[in-house]
Amino acid sequence: MIKKRKISLSEEELITALQQHEKIAAEALYDMYSSSLFGVIIRIVQNNELAEDILQETFVKIWNSFPSYSSDKGRLFTWMVNIARNLSIDKIRSKDYKNQTKNHELEINVTSIDASRNTTYRPELLGVKDLLDKLRPEQKVILDLVYFKGYTHLEAADELSIPLGTIKTRLRMAIIQLRKYFN
Repeated sequence: MIKKRKISLSEEELITALQQHEKIAAEALYDMYSSSLFGVIIRIVQNNELAEDILQETFVKIWNSFPSYSSDKGRLFTWMVNIARNLSIDKIRSKDYKNQTKNHELEINVTSIDASRNTTYRPELLGVKDLLDKLRPEQKVILDLVYFKGYTHLEAADELSIPLGTIKTRLRMAIIQLRKYFN
């Protein structure tokens, strides 16, 4: 069996190829970002099969929505992570998903949880973990709940038993701190 070589383009080359809807853009996009985006998705949905479906939806949305991407507003990877994150959160908040999880038998849930625990999300490979470690602990826990576990601000406030305004303030301060590292 011949092993296919992964495609890797610079961010500028990838953006140009995506703008022109070139086939190589779709292949490079998948080769370069599928594992990172899958890591974000699985952290939120905690189900491999569902995460794979959402990953596919993510790439379709990236492809179809690319004209709305602006490098002035942020990096390509950040834009793609937001798409993956939003699709994941939308899925777990949907009525269909909530009904589906209520109908799972206990045995299926245990198997699903065990299977999802074997998938590791490794933000250290992206450098995200190092950046998060620089935040204050109270900021880090809120960022983890809201961005990686899909909690709403209100759910995070309930979980941590602190006022909603405090959640929003700490989250805003954490994002401001993280922006300093990217500028």
